[in-house]
Amino acid sequence: MTAVQTIFEALQASVAKAPDSPFLCVPPGPDYAPEGVEWTYRDVERRVGTLVERYRAAGYGVGHRVALLLENRPDYFVHLLALNAVGASAVPVNPDHRHDELSYQMAHSEAVLTVCLARHVERMTAVAAALKTGLAVVDAEKAISSLPSAPTQVLHRRLDRATEAAVFYTSGTTGRAKGCRVTNDYWLSAGEWFIDLSRDGGCFRMEAGRDRLFNPMPVFHVHAGVVAFMPMLLTQGCLIRPDHFQAKRWWRDVIATKATIVHYIGVVPQALLAQAESDEERRHQVKWGFGAGMEPSLHALFEARFGFPHVEVWGMTEVGRWLADHREPRQVGTRAIGRPFDALEAKVVDVEDHDVPHGTEGELVVRLSGPDPRRGFFSGYVKDDAATEEGWRGGWWHTGDIVCQAPDGMIHFIDRKKNLIRRSGENIAPAEIEALLYGHAAVEQVAILPIPDETRGEEILACIVPASGKTADAALADSLLGYCLKHLAYYKAPGWIIFFESLPLTPTQKVSKVQIFSSGQDPRHHPDAIDLRAKKRRST
Repeated sequence: MTAVQTIFEALQASVAKAPDSPFLCVPPGPDYAPEGVEWTYRDVERRVGTLVERYRAAGYGVGHRVALLLENRPDYFVHLLALNAVGASAVPVNPDHRHDELSYQMAHSEAVLTVCLARHVERMTAVAAALKTGLAVVDAEKAISSLPSAPTQVLHRRLDRATEAAVFYTSGTTGRAKGCRVTNDYWLSAGEWFIDLSRDGGCFRMEAGRDRLFNPMPVFHVHAGVVAFMPMLLTQGCLIRPDHFQAKRWWRDVIATKATIVHYIGVVPQALLAQAESDEERRHQVKWGFGAGMEPSLHALFEARFGFPHVEVWGMTEVGRWLADHREPRQVGTRAIGRPFDALEAKVVDVEDHDVPHGTEGELVVRLSGPDPRRGFFSGYVKDDAATEEGWRGGWWHTGDIVCQAPDGMIHFIDRKKNLIRRSGENIAPAEIEALLYGHAAVEQVAILPIPDETRGEEILACIVPASGKTADAALADSLLGYCLKHLAYYKAPGWIIFFESLPLTPTQKVSKVQIFSSGQDPRHHPDAIDLRAKKRRST
């Protein structure tokens, strides 16, 4: 659909078509933009051009990875585009990560430079000092004019769709996050896929140069950093980036920024429905919204109250493209996530990778039709070829999601095969938390489980057997919470703790999580459950 080969070339093409059209917008409110921000394509190109000169002069290019800790500011996209122009790969960083998590990501990605906001310089400098790998740290607000020289020579290769553009970190099932290498082709294909869906006669209706997409999710995740960004870039649309999600400000910001499309995750619709009704919620210009994981019982209520269709979608970092229940009549009130569309093939298989009949639960596997089934997907896990090939066994990407396909082809989401907890849109690996708590002197055994949460979808429950001589009380729970908050992002810390005298074991002496609670039992009602949610706060 497009002759451009890189994300930066896509910017240049849109500048040529619509230089004065708005591209990046921030609603009024944040301390760095109290009156709001709106940059045109020409504005962004000028800012990107300045950074390109500085990165190039300092010797950065193909073969270098640069970490970006710029939160949700529009500057993140400016640096991303500048790095792409010189051929360097961006490594988006979660600002909630603590020292150990940051150290792992910087070492694992082999980033040579971290560009961060002033408030993160001190802790990133501490990470760099501990790693002793030569990682340079610069303040994007002050020192970017004098970048340190790149530690190695640029690899002289032509920039094209196959060039690595970024590494996104996504939660794995064995504790540490996996780094997904994604190319220019991944980014461009994601935007092109979105546009193709909009031409399919369903709810995904787009108009080049006129749409404004509102997304409050963090840019270090693909759904905000790629899925929302690329279709606007390719169609000369405007990406609206609030500082963060605020239910009370949502409609005010949507109206003020003239949003025509809204993109969110499951907990956002739930939070909006919990707000008191107001005139603002129907005075918007939104044509449709989309996201994954809306509670089916709320779907029809959401559409009736706010006056636009919600399109349920499915996707994952490794795939880039997604399924969507976007054609009418949509199956509102179910967990329908769409049918195989265009070149994206999908089917359901059993544990031995045999196709299962319609109506039978199994794992969702996907691929691109044609000679290259991996085209547009991620290009592999950093330093883990074995996991990459295991995911692609049999020529299909194994998603780890359990689904059921109806005779009409519609795929319905059932559950996650992978042992992940999904809290407010974050995928959290229990093994990472368990590994940390097993290192605490007061813990003998631990099992991390998901627990229902009306606001966040799921919360984290820690089932703990205290070490000998330790008292199982609220003071110990507070101490363990503080320990987790020191070493992990706040959202990974337990929201609930229950102390046990022992935990059930399997014949191989592993904790049997399925035997801890009886079928249908809500752990929140356990007589010894300690609720820590009010103490689980993001640190500044």
